[in-house]
Amino acid sequence: MGKTVVTDAFLGEDLNGYVPIFRRYSIPVRFNFKPQDMTWAPYRPEGKLLALDRIFPEGLRIPDYFAGKNIVHLPTIKTHLYTTTTGAMKNAFGGLLNTHRHYTHTWIHETLVDLLTIQREIHPGIFAVMDGTTAGTGPGPRLVKPVVKNVILASADQVAIDALAARLMGFDPMSIAYIRLAHEAGLGVGDLREVEVVGDDISGESWGFEVGRNFHSFMAWLGWYGPTKFLQRLVFRTPLVAIPVLVSEVEQNYLHWPLVERRLYQRWRSETDWGRLFARYQAQKT
Repeated sequence: MGKTVVTDAFLGEDLNGYVPIFRRYSIPVRFNFKPQDMTWAPYRPEGKLLALDRIFPEGLRIPDYFAGKNIVHLPTIKTHLYTTTTGAMKNAFGGLLNTHRHYTHTWIHETLVDLLTIQREIHPGIFAVMDGTTAGTGPGPRLVKPVVKNVILASADQVAIDALAARLMGFDPMSIAYIRLAHEAGLGVGDLREVEVVGDDISGESWGFEVGRNFHSFMAWLGWYGPTKFLQRLVFRTPLVAIPVLVSEVEQNYLHWPLVERRLYQRWRSETDWGRLFARYQAQKT
């Protein structure tokens, strides 16, 4: 597990109900920010990078534990403020980059392609199982509206699974930069005309999801893409980063969650089959 400047990994595993599951099934948990679990070792990619070498000119470091390991990504189908959709490729963001990964947001699409390049070099195998039993629409990844869709996707092609998820949500996959760039780089297949989809017939699915806008998206646009982006080195690479971190925490934890998201969650938990199943799981935890 990883952490960011605005998330607490220990609080997350507790509030999401993971800890009893880890204990019951003796699942070892490792954190990429705990030196006793893994260390950050220098890594020089063999493949061509689009952005990371410019963002981190001092050199890249990745967790030494990851090298030589097979990886299974477990993302969900949902929208994202910065990348339109988020899934298998974005899942590596929290594992391979340290707490300074917010430096990459201006070049987030190129960063995801670079991370897939690195993954293909260090992992013998990569597989993704994407949960769309309950998908998310809106200004994600945090402030999404849960929508039951009863879909689970699986693929060894990280680009293809993200492309299919994008299509299901109602987006043109090749119009999303990280999917198109990865396809053009030969890291996977983003053009669904070249992808064989087996299982249920989903050819008619298009959910009409939207990213939407909110205060956080406006502030993010100012910081990463708008006219004030020239200030990002001053704001995000100095102690001043505490200011946007505080604003984000107040907005999400003390405004959105108690006023909006808590009720959405409680409604999902009480009114949907998946929510009631999740409640039974939590009731049985020991």
